[in-house]
Amino acid sequence: MRMRPTLSWTPVEDLPPATTDLAPVADALGAGGVLVLSGAGISTESGIPDYRGEGGSLSRHTPMTYQDFTGSAHARRRYWARSHLGWRTFGRARSNAGHRAVAAFGRHGLLSGVITQNVDGLHQDAGSEGVVELHGSLARVVCLTCGDLSPRRELARRLEEANAGFAPVAAGINPDGDADLTDEQVGDFSVVPCTVCGGVLKPDVVFFGEAVPPDRVEHCRDLVREAASLLVLGSSLTVMSGLRFVRQAARAGKPVVIVNRDPTRGDREALTRVALPLGTALTSVAGRLGIPVDDHTVAG
Repeated sequence: MRMRPTLSWTPVEDLPPATTDLAPVADALGAGGVLVLSGAGISTESGIPDYRGEGGSLSRHTPMTYQDFTGSAHARRRYWARSHLGWRTFGRARSNAGHRAVAAFGRHGLLSGVITQNVDGLHQDAGSEGVVELHGSLARVVCLTCGDLSPRRELARRLEEANAGFAPVAAGINPDGDADLTDEQVGDFSVVPCTVCGGVLKPDVVFFGEAVPPDRVEHCRDLVREAASLLVLGSSLTVMSGLRFVRQAARAGKPVVIVNRDPTRGDREALTRVALPLGTALTSVAGRLGIPVDDHTVAG
């Protein structure tokens, strides 16, 4: 089953007002049992833009859809050229204060789990454990024919060898690791096949228009059931893949607290939305709770 891509959402005028009061965030974390749901906004301070915030990449870029990728060799060439270039920057990104604060909350036993909509691996880079990658990870590659999984760094090496001298200047990098290149810059970029069966390779991420694996969704639903509250960090909740967990928590009477500078599609279900930068907000909350936010960034 494939979901229809939802690329935008227009806030209605009568949404509840946001606040800058961090007390609800501190109260929820202080009580423990918090399930974190994070989106692209938590990674912007690491140099990775979000989709829909101020200057978000959707204003200039339409993400690759599953249907386009699987249905067109030309689309795959364009995707891999742009993604290969973007990986050079994306793969070097490191976690920021927001990621480190989440990891610190986890080490102090305040979290019941972390679900991220991001594909950048930065929660793990900060030291968080047991992170559920709702939309997969750019650090892995999957063969659509035989299902073989392989490290992205290995594919990057093969693409470097097949495209010696490929070094166009990108207009920007997007949250999915895709660089902005023109068709002329893509040129005759060479795509390499699966080393096991010769099939089509795809990053191990959920593209727009592709369904999140059902077992992963059910695991996340279980995490919501077990949590005392849900803390949403840096997500507009535009796509149903994340919004459904907010609605589930609200239906169950669990407090939902959102930290996001812009309005979200889940504001009506939330106890409150705090409109502050995530790194500053979460570091401040950690200070209130007496939790040091150390740099536990994972090497390598």
